[in-house]
Amino acid sequence: MSLYEFLERPDLESPVLVLALEGWIDAGGAAAMAATAVLDTAETTTLVRFDADELLDHRSRRPIVHIDGGLNTGLTWPAIELVALSDPQGSDVLVLRGSEPDHRWRAFARAVVDLALELGVGLVVGLGAYPAPAPHTRRSRLASTATDRLLADRVGSLRTTVDVPGGINAAIEERCAAVGLPAVTIWAQVPHYASGMAYPGAALALVEKLNELGSFSFPTGELAAEAAATRSRLDTLVAESAEHVELLRQLERNADQSETEPGPGPADAEGLPSGDELAGEIERFLREQGG
Repeated sequence: MSLYEFLERPDLESPVLVLALEGWIDAGGAAAMAATAVLDTAETTTLVRFDADELLDHRSRRPIVHIDGGLNTGLTWPAIELVALSDPQGSDVLVLRGSEPDHRWRAFARAVVDLALELGVGLVVGLGAYPAPAPHTRRSRLASTATDRLLADRVGSLRTTVDVPGGINAAIEERCAAVGLPAVTIWAQVPHYASGMAYPGAALALVEKLNELGSFSFPTGELAAEAAATRSRLDTLVAESAEHVELLRQLERNADQSETEPGPGPADAEGLPSGDELAGEIERFLREQGG
């Protein structure tokens, strides 16, 4: 039984496939914000709908029941879809959106890559974000996982060997490598003390790199304004504590010293002051502001 059904089959010219599934590492909601910025650019057309009953656990991703005056008027079920749109210059883009599957990862990865090949995709780009010992006063740095070294170096890569739990992007990348389809996931760093709040600076970095890799022209002005406002809020919070100021200064020194090196991973936070207290202050501030 097929895991998906085609709803439309438009003519596409060398589209790039963007992976924007929810559910794995997305510190600060950066990947979700980046995907929204892309999807809000133009009207989308749903090309493929996956079988959610086969792929999702509805006890963990429950449908939304619509109740009107005590009557059940219907349910909105979680979905996994492949949609098409064009950037402002008319370049074709495919976006895989929805929830990360709970089941049948290997079959799902094969299906996604088969679809990509059938639709003429030449590059697959995933989006992600992770907490790192990085200061909010610097641009979010990027790292990558990719199917080949040249592609990884176009984004930036971690000069380390590490074994970590994987998300569905990793399974799709592995399948892409097996069939010779170039694939890369862009990982944006989010300050470890701000990873629990919306962090548009990382989303901005993701969209900018996506534009570069795909020769796109997705606008970033709104994300840039949101990033500036977030930095201002964090500046105010940090300034209230000498300990937090010192944490920030040390993070800045480390970031400046390694500016020409690939971005550090989460393990590099060892030896730095804990951001837990500052993160708690940020959460308290957001609660008081209702955000």
